[in-house]
Amino acid sequence: MSNTTLAGPRTAGAACGPDRRTFLKWSAVTGGAAALVSTVTDLGMPVPHAGAAQGEGMADADRTVWSACTVNCGSRCPLRLQVKDGTIVRVLPDNTGDDELGSQQVRACVRGRAIRHRIYNPDRLKRPMKRKPGTKRGEEQWEEISWEQALDEITDKMKGIKAEYGNEAFYINYGTGTLGSTMASSWPPDATAFARLMNTWGGYLDHYSDYSTTEITSAYPYFYGTWVNGNSFDDAANAKLQVMFGNNPLETRMSGGGQLMVTQATKRESGVRTIVVDPRYSETAAVLGDDWVPVRPGTDAALIAGLIHVMLEENLQDQAFLDKYCVGFDEHTLPEGAPANASYRAYIEGNGPDGVEKTPAWAADITGVPAQRIRQLAREIAGAKPCAITQGWGPQRHANGENNARAIFLLACVTGNVGVPGGGTGAREGAQALPFVKPFNTGVPNPSEKIISVFSWLDAIDHGPEMDTFNAGVCEKVAPGVRANKVPVDENGEPTNIKLDVPIKMVWQYGGNSLVNQTGDNNRSVEILQDDTKCELVVVCDIQYTVSARYADYILPGTSTAEESDVHPGENAGPMAYGIISEQAIEPLYECRSIFDICTEMAKRLGTEPQFTEGKSREDWLRETIEATRENDPDLPTYDEWKKIGIFRKNLGPFVSMADFREDPGANPLPTPSGKIEVYSDRLAKMSEKWEFGVFRPELPGDKLVPLPEYVETWEGALAARESADHPLQVIGHHYKARTHSSYGNVDWLKEAHRQQVWISLPDAASRGIENGDEVFVYNDRGTVRLEAKVTERIAPGTISIPQGAWYDPRPASEVTPPSQANADHPVDTAGSVNSLTSLHPSPLAKGNAVHTTIANVVKA
Repeated sequence: MSNTTLAGPRTAGAACGPDRRTFLKWSAVTGGAAALVSTVTDLGMPVPHAGAAQGEGMADADRTVWSACTVNCGSRCPLRLQVKDGTIVRVLPDNTGDDELGSQQVRACVRGRAIRHRIYNPDRLKRPMKRKPGTKRGEEQWEEISWEQALDEITDKMKGIKAEYGNEAFYINYGTGTLGSTMASSWPPDATAFARLMNTWGGYLDHYSDYSTTEITSAYPYFYGTWVNGNSFDDAANAKLQVMFGNNPLETRMSGGGQLMVTQATKRESGVRTIVVDPRYSETAAVLGDDWVPVRPGTDAALIAGLIHVMLEENLQDQAFLDKYCVGFDEHTLPEGAPANASYRAYIEGNGPDGVEKTPAWAADITGVPAQRIRQLAREIAGAKPCAITQGWGPQRHANGENNARAIFLLACVTGNVGVPGGGTGAREGAQALPFVKPFNTGVPNPSEKIISVFSWLDAIDHGPEMDTFNAGVCEKVAPGVRANKVPVDENGEPTNIKLDVPIKMVWQYGGNSLVNQTGDNNRSVEILQDDTKCELVVVCDIQYTVSARYADYILPGTSTAEESDVHPGENAGPMAYGIISEQAIEPLYECRSIFDICTEMAKRLGTEPQFTEGKSREDWLRETIEATRENDPDLPTYDEWKKIGIFRKNLGPFVSMADFREDPGANPLPTPSGKIEVYSDRLAKMSEKWEFGVFRPELPGDKLVPLPEYVETWEGALAARESADHPLQVIGHHYKARTHSSYGNVDWLKEAHRQQVWISLPDAASRGIENGDEVFVYNDRGTVRLEAKVTERIAPGTISIPQGAWYDPRPASEVTPPSQANADHPVDTAGSVNSLTSLHPSPLAKGNAVHTTIANVVKA
C-alpha cells in the first residue's frame, strides 16, 4: 500500500490532508507520464510561437494517428491526434469524405475537438484507490493502493458475495461513457468486458432498456410488437411535411457527419416544411423549424387526441390503413373479448369509460396549445401526403411516457404514413449501419434468466427480495442470454409473475456516472448508497474522478481511447454507414490500465482466465471483429487496411421503416398477438388487473396501465403544477452542447463556452423579480440547486429547463444558505444538476426514469 492518504474536501471534521483537486493535480509523485499535467506548455496547448504550421495542425509533430470520440451522443466521430514526444499536441477533424450526403465528412463537434482537455484533465484518475475504513461513501477519504491489492480485495469480496447470495447479487450499472467502442465498450452491459468476465463465473443480474429510452422501449411491444425505427432523416426529402415531437438532432446528434448534417442538408436541398413540437425552442426548432408549437411537458398524448378529434370530425384520417393494418382504433377491429366502447375512436368521441370528448378545447386546456392552432395543425398534418412524423426521447421520459410514445406512433398510423417513403412510424429516425459482429462482446452468454428495469437497481439494493413482476417489473428474459424482457403474459394471455430472490450486493460501474448524477433524486440515491450494509461492494472504473466515483469503495483508473486501439461502429449518419478503427496514440498515463487487462487479471483470480481471453490478446479480438464483420459484407476493408484509412464509409441510400409490412402484412406480420399494429392492447388490459402500485412508495396519480395510448394525468404533471402554490413550474432537462450527458462535464473550455443556466420564460421571471444572468435557486422537496438564470422567450411559460448532466456538487447550509422555502434537510447543489430535483418514482409500465415529470419553484438568490 502507498503511504499516501487522500482526503476529499466535503465532509465537516474530515482528517486534514490535500483536497480533492490538489491530489488529482499531483504529478511529481509518479514522474514520467504524470508530469504531463504540470504545465500548459508540456501539454502542447496553444501558446505564442508554439511552432504550429500555417496550415493544418503542428508542422513538427512526430505522427498523426486515427482515434475517436466514443461518448453516448448518438454519433461517432473520428479524430486525428497529433503526437509529439509522447504527448498529444493537437486534435484534428476528419479530412476524408466530402460535403455530399452519403459520403460526408464526419467532423467532430466542440466536445470531440476538446478531447485533449479530457485526456489531460486535473480530474484524471491515476492509480487504484480504496475508501478509507471507517468513512462513508461520498466522504471522499481515500487510500492509494497497488493494483495487486485492489484486484485481490475486490475479487475476494466477490467470492464472499457469491458464496452467500449467488450470482444474481451482482449488477452492472448503466454507463455509456465508452458506448462507441468494442473492446472498451461500457454499454450495453452484456457487451462489456466485465459482463464477459461475470458470464464465465456464473452470470449476473441484468437490466432491460436504458436511461434514454425506458418508456418507449416498453411501449413498443404493445403497439408494433418490437422496437422499430422511423425512416431516416434524408428520406424526409420525399415528404410534404416533417413534424418532430421533442426531437432535437441539432443538439442531441451534434456530429458534423451525423443527424446535424443530415437534417440540414435534407432541409437545404428539399425545403421540406418542418414543425417542431417542444416546450423549448431548441436549436432544431431555430435552424430547421418553420413553425414551433410550444407544448406543456408530458401532454403530447393529449395534443394528439385533440388532433385526431379534428381528423375524425372532418374525415381526414386514413381509414383504409386503420382497417387493414391496425387493431382497436375502431370498435369493429377490437380484439375478441374487449369491452364495448374500448376503441380509440370511442375514447376520442367521449364514448369511452371517462365519458369526455377529446375536443381541441379539451386538449388546449391541458397542453397550452390554442384550440384553433390544434385544428390548423391537424389539417396540415392530415393533408400532407406523405408526412414524416418522428419523436425524440424527451416526450417518453415522463410518468406517462409510455402513452406519449404510443400516441405519437398512432398519429403516424391515423395519417397512413407508416412504411412509405417520406413517411415514418412516429418513432425516432433510423439510419443505415454496417453489419458489425463483435465476437468478444457476445461470445459468452449470461446464464441468469431474470432481468430488471434499468431504473430499478436502487430498489433492488434496498428491498430486492420483495420485488416481483407485478410490483416492480421484474421479468424473465425473452431467451437465454438475451438482454431483453419477455412480455409478462403467457400463451393464454394471462399475466405471469416472477420475483427476485436476493438483493443487489455488488454494483460495478464502468465508464458511467449513474451511481449518482445521472439516475434521479441525487440526495436519495446518496442516502441508499451510503448504507453499506445493503450494497456491500461498489467498484468504479473510469478515467475521471466523476461524481459516481465519490461513492465507490474502490476506484480503478482506466485508459482513454487515445491510450488503446479499438473498433468503433458509426451511428446516425442517414444514408451513410461507416466505421472507425482507432490506433493507440500514447502510452497509458500514470498507472492506468485498459478494461481488457483489468478483467483479465480479475479472471485469473476467479479461475476463469482461459474462458475469458480464449488465449487471445486485445489485438486478436479486434482483428476477429473485422473478420467476422467482413463475412457479412466482403466489400469492407481488412483490419490492416481499415486501420490505415481510419474511417470507412458506404452510401446505402435512405432507410424506409416497415416497408415490407406495408406491402404485405400477411406475409410480414408484426410480432404482436394479432400480427398487426395494436392501438388497443389486450395484453395491457389484462396486465392492468394484476399490476400493483403503492407497495414500496406511495401510489400517485398516473400509476396505472391502460390499453389505449390515451392521455393520463400524473403526479407532478401539467395539472399538478397548475394547482401547486409551492411548486408551480414544470422542470425538464435538455441535452447540452457542453456535455454528452455528464461526459465532458469537467472540461474547462466547454464549461466556459457553455454556462450552466436554467431557462425561464419572461413572464415567469418577471413575476419573481428575476433578470437575465441573476443567480437563482430552483427547489422542491427533494433538493435545491443554485445556478444562473437564462431569461428567454425560447421556453414555454410555466416550464423551466436545466441542461442535464452537470456534476452534482452538494454544499451544506454552513457553506450555502438555502432559500427559506426549500427543504433544509438537503444540501444546495451549486453545480445545478437537474437530478437534484427529479424523482426516483418510476413510470407505471417500464418502471423507468420519469425525470421530466418534476415540478419546482425558482427564487432569486
